[in-house]
Amino acid sequence: MATLNMRDERAEAGDTEAVQTQAFDAVVIGGGPAGMAAALAAHKAGARVAIVEREQHLGGILRQCIHPGFGLSHFKQELTGPEYAQRFINKVRATDIALFLDSMVLGIDSGEGACVSDPGTGKTAGATAVHTVTLMSRAGMLQLTGRAVVLAMGCRERTRSEIKIPGSRPAGVFTAGLAQRYINIENLKPGSRAVILGSGDIGLIMARRCTLEGISVEGVYELMPYANGLRRNVKNCLDDFGIPLHLSTTVTRVIGHDRVEAVEVSQVDEHLAPIPGTGRIVPCDTLLLSVGLIPENELSVAAGVELDPRTRGAVVDQNLQTGVPGIFACGNVLHVHDLADNVTTESERAGAAAAAWALGAVDTAAGVADAGCQLTVSPAGIAGYALPGRITTVGLTKLNFRVRRPVDAARVRILAGDEELFAGKVRPFKPSVMESFPLPAKVIQRTLDMGVSEIVLSVDPVEEA
Repeated sequence: MATLNMRDERAEAGDTEAVQTQAFDAVVIGGGPAGMAAALAAHKAGARVAIVEREQHLGGILRQCIHPGFGLSHFKQELTGPEYAQRFINKVRATDIALFLDSMVLGIDSGEGACVSDPGTGKTAGATAVHTVTLMSRAGMLQLTGRAVVLAMGCRERTRSEIKIPGSRPAGVFTAGLAQRYINIENLKPGSRAVILGSGDIGLIMARRCTLEGISVEGVYELMPYANGLRRNVKNCLDDFGIPLHLSTTVTRVIGHDRVEAVEVSQVDEHLAPIPGTGRIVPCDTLLLSVGLIPENELSVAAGVELDPRTRGAVVDQNLQTGVPGIFACGNVLHVHDLADNVTTESERAGAAAAAWALGAVDTAAGVADAGCQLTVSPAGIAGYALPGRITTVGLTKLNFRVRRPVDAARVRILAGDEELFAGKVRPFKPSVMESFPLPAKVIQRTLDMGVSEIVLSVDPVEEA
């Protein structure tokens, strides 16, 4: 691992000396599973790589995910989150990938850079930098330049303010992830009697975790008429521990002054509006929120990256490149995944593509833009989104998508104009599962031959006989 001098040069000079700048081929923002996988893939392709991570340690959210279920596809064995992360940490530290830990990225600027110094050789490089990542660390401000940047900042949890739960503002209201950190990292007990709002995977996992720590879980309440987490988590975390799951029910009021004393829960109608007269009081001292995740894209927007309003992640092509040349996105900052293994697979693709771009080898990289190939991909039916949102290459393309509601029988259809190009087998779909669909090169070429500019991925329910 490279050791870099991060002293504050301005302090030594006494006033206005320029901010220290260091040159790389690819700069990866985020040191979680996505960032580490992308950095390792870029390094393997021959690129000089830096990782910037705001925490003091690599690993990201996996450090607090002590439950098993990781690595089944990538490593062919079941691991806990810390075990899964540690395997990648060990790989990163065995390379010369430069690490900037405990460092916050302030912005990403694009444009031809001035001459900068190579941290490995100390030699001055030419004006080859396209992107400048400005970061702040304990040692001061630093700028990293590179022809490629990989966005791997992950996502954040929705808070109470974002779902507008009425009532007082007492202590004892936590996001499920924060409670997980308190218990698993800080060894702190968030409360004694908990209600969990939302049946996302982290909420289900925390229902079990709280129970194992002696915290009574009064129930999990879900706004939708179906569970939002994986079926295995419903069984392993709720059914096996006798924790009730209340569907079509939500928290309509928080009660308490200094500390949560109870919550009011109410049933909701088909429009998800609380039904008058159905409210009841559930005594508790803790409310955990598992009500969705939002990709961390403030940096992306500031860098000029276009976001998809459906995923709230970047619009990318097959190569996971955004609309800003040389900026790539992967992992939960792109779209919320169900499994860390899938994050790894996707991020390795992004890292390899970023290295190819930075090293000028894009003509040999998969997903290189073909002249005249400019297609958009749109969801239809019960498909909530389709990714990538742009196709710039005639080649086999994997489309990722999620459905907006569960259905027992539906099929994937690929449409171009008024023509159906492909129809898949009838099967069930669930919102909790991220689906993938291989789009053959011949389908892309057929779309181009038709003279249309859009491919539609539609998931259509089928009436069973």
